[in-house]
Amino acid sequence: MAKMALAIHGGAGTIVRSAMTPELESEYRGGLEAALKAGWEVLDRGGSALDAVEEAVTSLEDFPLFNAGRGSVFNHEGKNEMDAAIMDGSRLKAGAVAFVRNVKNPIKLARLVMEKTEHVLLAGDGAIQFAEEMDVELRDNAYFFTQHRWQQLEDAIAAGKVQLDHAAGKPVGTVGAVACDSQGRLAAATSTGGMTNKKFGRVGDTPIIGSGTYADRTCAVSGTGHGEYFMLGVTAFDVAARMKYKAITLEVAARETIDHLTSIGGEGGLIAVDTHGNVILPFNSEGMYRASIVDGVSIIDIYK
Repeated sequence: MAKMALAIHGGAGTIVRSAMTPELESEYRGGLEAALKAGWEVLDRGGSALDAVEEAVTSLEDFPLFNAGRGSVFNHEGKNEMDAAIMDGSRLKAGAVAFVRNVKNPIKLARLVMEKTEHVLLAGDGAIQFAEEMDVELRDNAYFFTQHRWQQLEDAIAAGKVQLDHAAGKPVGTVGAVACDSQGRLAAATSTGGMTNKKFGRVGDTPIIGSGTYADRTCAVSGTGHGEYFMLGVTAFDVAARMKYKAITLEVAARETIDHLTSIGGEGGLIAVDTHGNVILPFNSEGMYRASIVDGVSIIDIYK
């Protein structure tokens, strides 16, 4: 039986200690702990890595302080546009959605794309039509409204900038999970609201298989950070490729990948797990909301 492991993240970036009150830090840790528990309960009862990452990310999407689901940032028009992806490494199957609105849990819709269609990625109105056909839970705009996100948008518009979700004085971000179950199967899932004040239908790395999300029989990876650079570096797949083609460990491969991300000007981090239950959570930013549990022993952290 394989060593079970689960890792999650809630975003990487400029997380200023001086701006973090004990109360706020406690809230973030609580959100990570709840998601870790949700995913681990699946693994602990013999469930699949795929179900575990879906449950963990669903929990993170429901937590309003992270940039996914309910806590998604606003685009330039004051709307929430969300992306998500999930991948089953044991079957090399994936599903993703981009540019979706009013979907309570985009990760569930991504799972349905994988399981119920011949496609990998659905976007925009077509993805919403599919969600309606699948009876996916939808919510009105009020469900996704949070005051701190609206303030981020106003600040970004005033500054004339498109901002990373965590770059506006509110340490929050894209969410994700990776897991190895008792049978050694791997899976990854990632969900995001993207960038504050984004325009022109911008889609980042999260729903692009190989960029922000990837899993095969070597490792499972979920990334968070400046999506354009994760796409340029094909960052999630890069970890698996380095392991396979260079015959190196997960830890070495992941750290090399983050070094490469840094070299091309990208900021962020990733979480990864291999078939032996080894977990690595490297990042090049000031902090990354992250947590992991291996054989029942858990760790929750924010800063380096």
